[in-house]
Order: sequence, then structure tokens, then C-alpha cells
Amino acid sequence: MSFNPTDEPDAITATFMFADIAGFTALTEAHGDQEAVKLVGEFCEAVAAELPAFGGTQVKTIGDALMLRIPDPGTAVLLGLRIAHDVLQGHGAPAVRVGMHHGPAIERAGDYIGSTVNLAARVSAAATGGEVLLTARTAATAPQVEGVLYQSRGRQTLRNVRDPVELVAAVRQGDTSDRGLAIDPVCRMAVDPEHAAGRLTYEDTTYYFCTLDCAGAFARHPQRFAS
Repeated sequence: MSFNPTDEPDAITATFMFADIAGFTALTEAHGDQEAVKLVGEFCEAVAAELPAFGGTQVKTIGDALMLRIPDPGTAVLLGLRIAHDVLQGHGAPAVRVGMHHGPAIERAGDYIGSTVNLAARVSAAATGGEVLLTARTAATAPQVEGVLYQSRGRQTLRNVRDPVELVAAVRQGDTSDRGLAIDPVCRMAVDPEHAAGRLTYEDTTYYFCTLDCAGAFARHPQRFAS
């Protein structure tokens, strides 16, 4: 059978986003498989409920991660902030991280393949809990998103990406990193300091815990979790 170049599928340009629960392995080890599965289900349902308002579609799930496609990069930034800060929040909620990149990708059987998707996944892996990261190139396609500021994260070397990539974080105007909640260093769950199950001080820093089990794990190996 001869190959006809005209049979090649067309590339679709969009913003591809990956969102997942930060520290999911630690969360599973601390609270068990059943609790982890429950949280993943709640996370997926909460994100799915937000997608229609932002014109986004879910491409697939990969463990605790979601791959999404959003046509407009500015709208994608707003969705990313919504996912990272609003869909799961409060005492006992896990931290969520988001990464994205805008560009062309090839659709195949409902999935998307290409360097754009690969880069979006790597950007997500570089994000911390509660952070929305995107490439500077993506930010340049949406330079003025109402209520959003971009903060440089510099050029970073990403796994399996040949050249360093300039990254920026999307931050809501007037937002601060202090949301009144601490992060349990063992399982990465959000903890209200006033309702924490445990509290320990190590090297002049106070840590809060969602359960006494997490507090005990920290007490046994503080150097493992303090960093």
C-alpha cells in the first residue's frame, strides 16, 4: 500500500492542560488506597462539572491526573486557577497542581499526540501544589487575562525536553500564598491550624497534621518530611 501525504491527519491547535493531586503517592501511603480512590473520584467529578463553563473537554484520566483540552488559552488560565484553588478546598482537601501549554497536536482515537502535549505534561510535573504553571509562550498568547497576573519562574530544564523552557505562574490579582491553611508535610493534605489533629515544631518551624498518624510519621523521621 502506498503512502499518500494527503492522508495525514490535521493538527488541532488548543491549550492542553494536565491537572493532578500533588503528593498523591504520599497521600496514599499515609491514608490508604480507599481514601485515595475516593479523593480521585471527587476530584474528577468536581473538574468535570467546571468544564462546560470554560469550553473545555476531558481527553482522558491517567491515575490521579486529568488531561484536558481548552480552545482558548486565556480561558484555560482561568480554568486552571479554578481547578487549583476552588474545586477542592478546605480542611482535609489535597493540594492540586496544574500545568499547560498551547500549540498544535494530532488527534487519534479521541486522544492527542505531539510535542505540545508532551510539554504540557512536563510543565505540570514541575508545578507545586496549588500552582498553575504555563510556558511563557502560552502566556504570550493570552497576555491580558482579567484578574490574573503572571509571575516568572525562570528557564527550567524539564525531563525529556531538549532545551530549557521559560515558565510563568498564573496568579489571581490580590492573591497571596497564605490562604489560612497549612499543608500536612506527610500526606500533603490542607489543614486548618485551628483544627489540626497534631502540631509539631522542628528546627523553629511549626508543622500541622491532619491525623495523629501523620504526626507520628513526622516525629519518627522529621528530616524526611521537613524539606
